[in-house]
Amino acid sequence: MKRTYYLETFGCQMNVVDSERIGELLATIGYQPVSQPDDARLILLNTCAVRDKAVRKAYGHLGRFKPLKERNPELIIGLGGCIAQQEGAELLGNFPYLDLVFGTHNIHRLPELVDEVEANRVRCEETEFLDRETRLRLFPSRSDSDQVARFVTVMQGCDNYCSYCVVPYVRGREISRPSGEVLTEVRALASSGVREVTLIGQNVNSYGLRDAEELSFADLLEQVNRVDGIERIRFTTSHPKDLSPQLIDCFGRLGKLCWHLHLPVQSGSNDILRAMNRGYSREHYLEIVRHLKEVCPQIRLSTDIIVGFPGESDEDFNATLDLLAQVCFADIYSFIFSPRRGTAAADLADNTPAAIKQQRFDRMLKLQQELSRQVWQQDVGQVCQVLVEGESKQGAGQLFGRTTWGRIVNFAGERSQVGQTVPVHITRSFKNSQLGELVCQDKLTP
Repeated sequence: MKRTYYLETFGCQMNVVDSERIGELLATIGYQPVSQPDDARLILLNTCAVRDKAVRKAYGHLGRFKPLKERNPELIIGLGGCIAQQEGAELLGNFPYLDLVFGTHNIHRLPELVDEVEANRVRCEETEFLDRETRLRLFPSRSDSDQVARFVTVMQGCDNYCSYCVVPYVRGREISRPSGEVLTEVRALASSGVREVTLIGQNVNSYGLRDAEELSFADLLEQVNRVDGIERIRFTTSHPKDLSPQLIDCFGRLGKLCWHLHLPVQSGSNDILRAMNRGYSREHYLEIVRHLKEVCPQIRLSTDIIVGFPGESDEDFNATLDLLAQVCFADIYSFIFSPRRGTAAADLADNTPAAIKQQRFDRMLKLQQELSRQVWQQDVGQVCQVLVEGESKQGAGQLFGRTTWGRIVNFAGERSQVGQTVPVHITRSFKNSQLGELVCQDKLTP
């Protein structure tokens, strides 16, 4: 049987990067990707444990593959990522048809683990955390790409220990990748045709803070801004307590830095923020927003919100609604609190009925839908610069790209325009995308 693999990815952008690395590693031992699990010799799930819903979804997908294993005992099924790191060998006991469990620090060992399972028909589990120096040698890197926009990992792990968050326990302590390596990768990607880079990590704002010899994140952005060929820069994820004035000023100084920032606030209540161990107040967050809009009036913000955190009162929840209205986020990613095993919040008393939490969530969603509609409706009738990334899923000869605010725009165009930044007249705005018409250069107002 040909060496083929099927890979499903759950969770954040960091998992997307990890899955890209998984594909590259499997290629070194002759594995090729397939689009259907029925055609695979190896099935892998790269999982996320940040939310209970993501965990349940991953387990549900894992269960789908049990009949395939029963029909083909030689099929190898593996599970990696945050769930693997958190649960370890217990997964092998709970899922007898699972062959391989590999944690967040052990992706580099995947080829040898797969070979071991294949050759000896044994079940393997590897979830040991690596030491700092070994991790620094194993940062994912690439020198070429056939895509217009790419992620570049600049740091890993987290030292914040927010009371609800499992990330420090499944990703490890924070380390920053050497800036020289980051810049070398960005230059190589630019040479291969990449026009947009997104610098990613669990908390990019604290990049370099643990190393006196290293650049700050603001200084790193300035260096990336100087790379020829790169037209746009984004970064995620940002912790508000580490968003320095120097970093905020980058939005007013650096011409390639996009006018969008994802800045998770989680709650508008100071009492809840303290219980979450977030390290900032409502007032501090609003001051950050004021400074951002002062240096870059065009900036649009998105955020994360947790509804129903233990102890959240009506007053606390109303403070969150008030903050949403004040900031007027372009988008939010919202969740009803789910306790994660091993975190401090898992031990807090939670007396709010589920029905009340759902009512609050629905109220918040209704408010934010109107706020988002107002923000994105502003673009209708305007000409926006769109970096063309490829052919649209809409078909019919359409292309898609993104504005500086990260909004997907679909429009009719030529395949040769992929990789170019083109003017598009926005004609309609939908919940998650926009529709536009390409503007001929000779029709643009000087």
